[in-house]
Amino acid sequence: MDLAIFERLRLQHLATELNAIHAEWIDDDRLEEWPELFTDDCIYKVIARENHERNLSLSAIFCDSKGMLVDRIISLRKANIFPVHSYRHILGPTRIVSEHELKITAQTNYTVFMTRADGRTEIYNSGKYIDEIDCSGEKPLFTSKVAVFDTNVIDTMMVRPI
Repeated sequence: MDLAIFERLRLQHLATELNAIHAEWIDDDRLEEWPELFTDDCIYKVIARENHERNLSLSAIFCDSKGMLVDRIISLRKANIFPVHSYRHILGPTRIVSEHELKITAQTNYTVFMTRADGRTEIYNSGKYIDEIDCSGEKPLFTSKVAVFDTNVIDTMMVRPI
């Protein structure tokens, strides 16, 4: 097999695995671990598709460092009051959009289902992740993770990462 093809498949596998861990940790309420998937100077943004397409900066969630991700989780645990619910992510295949050395841009479609305490499940959010991933270290890390959501109405206060 051509080494370039092998390396591209390896990078795609790393991106797919990183997204799977991201979803798993959110779904399993392992939120204190979640920031460890990001570089220190990362970007994490959850933004409506309309705003993203128009290059508008207004986002439902915006964090520009791992420290802000940690603060978000601390706030979620200690300050926010919200109805009990759980998430379940369904991810589409991850596609490498571009690569340069060991830094890649990838895109993955997602749907997040929310189940409330009464057992009712509904689609909470859907869209695509646009990820920039640094694969140069011991493990791949998000340098940027943007969740571009198609859902126009967010049912409840968005307290957890998407």
